[in-house]
Amino acid sequence: MFHLLRTVFFLIPAIGVYTIVLGTLSVGSSFFDRSGYFAHGCARLWAWLILATTGVEVEVRGLERLEPGKTYVFVSNHQSIYDIPVIFWWIPFQLRIIAKESLGRFPMLGPHLKRTGHMLVDRSRPDKSGIFGWANALTSKGLSLIVFPEGTRSADGRVGVFKGGSFYLAMQAGLPIVPLSIVGSRHVMRKGQLTTCPGFVTLTVHEPIETTANPEPPTRDVRALATRVREVVRGLPDAEAGGG
Repeated sequence: MFHLLRTVFFLIPAIGVYTIVLGTLSVGSSFFDRSGYFAHGCARLWAWLILATTGVEVEVRGLERLEPGKTYVFVSNHQSIYDIPVIFWWIPFQLRIIAKESLGRFPMLGPHLKRTGHMLVDRSRPDKSGIFGWANALTSKGLSLIVFPEGTRSADGRVGVFKGGSFYLAMQAGLPIVPLSIVGSRHVMRKGQLTTCPGFVTLTVHEPIETTANPEPPTRDVRALATRVREVVRGLPDAEAGGG
């Protein structure tokens, strides 16, 4: 009951204030800073405030495997809403997202995403030339992507099947993939529950997996890569879920 009351009367109002203030600064900055660096700084500060206010401690392992300034596609399991602030604060790269093209039609949000380097994808009509142009823009600006290929949060901590869409894009553009394993965030805020509790999370950065640019990668290769990355990601989360 204590944590529920804390969530409703303290955390939700506090996070709401962080989101409104920093979100407004982020959107406003995109009219002057098309690199999106300032907007990303707002996202990182938002992430830190949420983690600090909630009482989430994070241990990060494997950052030494990454080359500073290089463009990566970070692929993570998804246990909780808190995975997003964990990654944005603790991965020291300019991160962008792949979002549905329909978001581009939302006033303010859509133009903001486009201006700051996020990719909006129409899955029914993939634009190959647009993908290569976007990948080149990422590389030239030192931007990276973060994707959650399960498509939804895990209810029990075990890693679900990885969808192939983000891997298809990475293989088309020839971008290296970095598997990430998050363990413990599901105990901070469980799927389908409002209550949020302090907790301890580990974020493990695995060895990057290189890809070769191919405009039309075979479906079997995409599935094989998705399976390979999932096997790397799932070891730690599945072990913790099985033990708990």
